[in-house]
Amino acid sequence: MRKIGFLLLILAAGVSVNAQPTRRLQEQQAQKEAEKSPTAVTLTDRARSQYTAQTAMPTDLTWRRDIYRELDLKKEKNAALYYPEEPLGDRVNFFTLILSLIQDGKIKAYEYRLDGNELFTPDNEIDLESILDKFYIDYEKDEKGKYVIDIPSSDIGKYYIKESHYLDKLSNYQIKVTAICPVLMQGGYGDKPTSYPMFWLNYDEISPYLGQTQVMTSSYNNTSNMTLDDYFVMRQYDGDIYKTSNLRNVPLSDYCETDEELQAERARIEKQLRDFQNGLWNDAEPETESAASSSTKEETKNKEPKAKNEKAPKAPKQQASSGERLSVRR
Repeated sequence: MRKIGFLLLILAAGVSVNAQPTRRLQEQQAQKEAEKSPTAVTLTDRARSQYTAQTAMPTDLTWRRDIYRELDLKKEKNAALYYPEEPLGDRVNFFTLILSLIQDGKIKAYEYRLDGNELFTPDNEIDLESILDKFYIDYEKDEKGKYVIDIPSSDIGKYYIKESHYLDKLSNYQIKVTAICPVLMQGGYGDKPTSYPMFWLNYDEISPYLGQTQVMTSSYNNTSNMTLDDYFVMRQYDGDIYKTSNLRNVPLSDYCETDEELQAERARIEKQLRDFQNGLWNDAEPETESAASSSTKEETKNKEPKAKNEKAPKAPKQQASSGERLSVRR
């Protein structure tokens, strides 16, 4: 009996030993398959915990103002988020990267609420299939349950971002991107498509992955010498203010009746931020709003008037969806 028990023990140990290399081989094979995908972004828990490119915003602030900006992808400085429209080797655009990360469960998407504000809570999360159905994006599921999506990259014409301007305890003026929302541009009247904000992303959740993604930021220098996280942290984008956090929670367009008033309000808010920041280090009093208004009127008065029949050029038509078909499976 002892001999039989000893033999059984040896056999069991042999099975255990043989099982270990088999599992390792399977894991290595799965990793290789994942790395073949052009949308794959691999980030270990250790790398995520050590990532500190963007400083966390303290909770006990002496001053803070939240600014919402609209990044139009037709602007040269924002093209880094649009290019490449279709995958080029291992390079994909920002929206394709986002969908890949959502499908893989690495980041979460949050509902764009009616008030336009972001709320990063579990009950406000939205899953990938709900996003695809809500915005009529074509997709299929393969035999493994992975989504194969016709990604409408060319229809993503804008991104909304939220900036938090704040003073820390040492009175250092800081600016931090805290949220991003892709905006689908479709339909509409004439040459102007309608904007459909899709979902909010918590920047703190996505920044470690953006730090692993190289991006080309210039038409004159085609090297990818900056990460997507660098792009946002260094504020290389060009965005117009469309809302600030205020007691009435209304965007600028709700109380600016004309384009001229809207542009003037944007300039006024930008000047407030500059004056506040400059006033921290300069003894000189910041220019008052009345003085700024008089200066603006004088500049407008000195401008050469337009001819009566001169018409503003039409905005270029939104390019139709490329209908690219890309599997974002890992």
